[in-house]
Amino acid sequence: MINKTLFSPSGIVVVGGSENISKPGGKIVKNIVDGGYTGNLFVINPGRDMVQGVASFSSAKELPGDVDLAILAITAHQCPAAVRELAELRNTRAFIVISAGFSEEGEEGALLENELRDAVNSLGGTLIGPNCIGVITPVYNGVFTSPVPRLNPAGCDFVSGSGATAVFILESALPKGLTFSSIITVGNSAQTGIEEVLEYWDESFDVSTSSKIKLIYVENIQKPDKLLKHATSLINKGCRIAAIKSGVTDAGQRATSSHTGAMASADSAVEALFRKAGIVRCFGREELTTVASVFMYNELRGKNLVIITQAGGPGVMLTDALSDGGLNIPALEGADHDRILKMLNPGSSASNPIDILATGTAEQLGKVIDYCDNEMDEVDGMIIIFGSTGLTTVYDAFDMIHEKMQNCRKPVFPILPSISSARSEVEEFLAKGHINFPDEVVLGKALTSVHNTPKPAGENVYMEGIDITEIRRIVETAMDGFQEPGVVGRLLKAAGIPIVEEGVAATRRGALRIARRIGYPVALKVIGPVHKSDVGGVTLNIKTEAHLNAEYRRMRKIKGVNAVLVQKMQSGMELFIGAKYEPRFGHVVLCGLGGIFVEALGDHSHGLAPLTFDEARSMIRSLKSYPIIQGIRGTEGVNEDLFAEIIVRLSTLLRYATEIKEIDLNPLLGNQDYIRVVDARMLIEKT
Repeated sequence: MINKTLFSPSGIVVVGGSENISKPGGKIVKNIVDGGYTGNLFVINPGRDMVQGVASFSSAKELPGDVDLAILAITAHQCPAAVRELAELRNTRAFIVISAGFSEEGEEGALLENELRDAVNSLGGTLIGPNCIGVITPVYNGVFTSPVPRLNPAGCDFVSGSGATAVFILESALPKGLTFSSIITVGNSAQTGIEEVLEYWDESFDVSTSSKIKLIYVENIQKPDKLLKHATSLINKGCRIAAIKSGVTDAGQRATSSHTGAMASADSAVEALFRKAGIVRCFGREELTTVASVFMYNELRGKNLVIITQAGGPGVMLTDALSDGGLNIPALEGADHDRILKMLNPGSSASNPIDILATGTAEQLGKVIDYCDNEMDEVDGMIIIFGSTGLTTVYDAFDMIHEKMQNCRKPVFPILPSISSARSEVEEFLAKGHINFPDEVVLGKALTSVHNTPKPAGENVYMEGIDITEIRRIVETAMDGFQEPGVVGRLLKAAGIPIVEEGVAATRRGALRIARRIGYPVALKVIGPVHKSDVGGVTLNIKTEAHLNAEYRRMRKIKGVNAVLVQKMQSGMELFIGAKYEPRFGHVVLCGLGGIFVEALGDHSHGLAPLTFDEARSMIRSLKSYPIIQGIRGTEGVNEDLFAEIIVRLSTLLRYATEIKEIDLNPLLGNQDYIRVVDARMLIEKT
C-alpha cells in the first residue's frame, strides 16, 4: 500500500512542529529545512505563525492548499482525528506517525493503533509507523534523529523495524564510507512492515536507477511468504540483500520428544527462509554494515584470495578468518613466489600472505597488485592491509590502492586500520568513493558469509514417484499423536523414500514369522516408549530364533510396550533428516550425521520446505561433517545424490501434509549404493 507520494511529496506538513529542536517535532522541521526540501513545507502548531522560518497554521483547515505527506509528532490520541481531517480537507494520502503510545504500551494503545490504521486504509493511503523515527528519501529528510546521511543513488536502501537500531547502524556505516539511497523505519508496522517495503522495492525496481543493495533489520517476520517472494525476485533482478533478524533466543528452552523438535526453532525457520531467498544473514551492526560494504565492491567470483600486507599479525588473523569460512589462501610457490619476492625488500615474504614489511613502498605495493591481477589466473581477488607506522604519512600508498582499484579486473578489498594515526589519509581515500574495512577479522567473516550464502532457490516442487493421493488418504485417516511404525512406513513409501525391510509384531510367533521372511540377522525395537534406547528397547544383530525369543520376552516386560518392530539389519554410515512445522513459515527441514551424533555434534543445516535439489545439496555441503559424508581417510562415504533426493522427497511429503508437525528419520544407513531409513518418528496433529 506504499504510494509514490511517500517518497517524493510535492508538499509536506509537520503536525506538531515546533521551535524546540530537542523535541521530535522541532528536529524534524530542522532536518527537512537543512536537507534543502524544495516543495511546499508547512507546520500545524496552534498559536504560532512561523516555526523555524516555516509558515505555521492552527489546523488543516487553514492550510493554503493540499499536501501529499503529513508527519505527525503529536500525542497518540490526537492522531486518528488528524489523519481524517488532513485526508478530507487537504487530500493527504501519506502519513508518517512519529508519535508513541500505541500498541507498544498495551491494549488501549493497540485499539488506538487499529483506529489509526483503519483511518489510513479507508483512504487507500500509506501509513509509516507509528512509533518510528521517520523516513529519509532523496527528496526530504523526514526524521528527528542524527546523523542524517547525505544520500547517494548508488548507496543502500535500508529498512528497519527499530528506529534506535537504525541510528546505531548508521553510526557503524558512515565511518566506513558506506552510503545510503533511502532509509525507512517502520516502527510498530501498523500497516506497512518490512515485507511491504520489500514488495515496494521489488515492484518499483528499475535496473538503471534503483539501488541494488538492500539492508534489513527486522524483529518480527509477520509474512514470511511475502518476504521470500520479493527478496527472491529482487536478488534475481541483480540485487544483493543482507539482514539482521533479532529476538530468536528462546529456541533452546523448548522441551520436545524428538531430536528435530530440540534443534529446530523459530530461528531455524529464519535461517532457512533467508537461505532459500539468498539473503545474507547477519547477527550484529558491524557485520551488517561490513557485508553491505562488501556488496559495494565487485563480486568475488571464486574462493582463492591473495593477502598483501605490511604487518604479519593482521595477515595471519585474516587468513584464519577466511579459511574457517571456507575461502582459500593458496600458498604461492615456484615462479610466482620468486618473481614477487624480487620486487620487495630483503626480509619480505611472498608465500601468501605477501608481507611487504613496514618498509615496503607504494611503488612495490602497486607492482605486487599488478602481478596478482594480471599474471595469476588462479587468484580471484586481493585484500590489501596497509596502515601507518606513525613515522610518515601514507597518502602515496592510499593513492596507489585507489589507482589499482580503479583498474584491476579482480576485486580489491582495502583494510586501512589506522583510522586515528592516518585519519586524514583515510578521509581522503573515502572521499574518492571508496569504503574502508578497518578490521581484518570482521571483513574475513563478512566475505565468507557472502560466499557461503546460496543463490535463491527455484520454485518447482519435485513430484516424481510421489503419490500425493495416497499421502492425503493416510494422513486423513491417522489419529493425532505420534504414529505407529506402520503408518510412518506407508507415508514414507508413498513419498518414494526407501526404508529398511521390516514388520510389526504383537506376538512372539509373529516376530519369528517376520524374521524368517526378511532373513537374519535382524534388529528388534520396542513400540510405545518415546525414546527406545533409554529403556533398553533396541537389540541389534539378532542371528538366531533363540536370541529373538529371549529378547522379545524381555522387551514385552518394559512398561508401555505394546508391540515390537522387526527389521532387517542394515549397515552403513548413520545419517539424519528431520523436520518441524513452524507457524507462518512452514516446515523447517534439517539434515546431518545421524545416531548419537545428531545432538552431540550440533552439526546440522536447515532448509525450508519444499526444497529443490540444489538447496538439498547446499544443505549437505554446508555441514562441518561434510568431509565424513564424502568419505575420509579411506572410509567409504555415502551417495550424496541419494541423500539429497531423500531430503527433497521428504520436503514434498511435508508440503502436502502440513498436519505432520515433527518427523525424525534417525538414523538412515547408507553407502555409495543405497540409503535407507532405519528408524523414524512422526507426530501428526490435525485439530
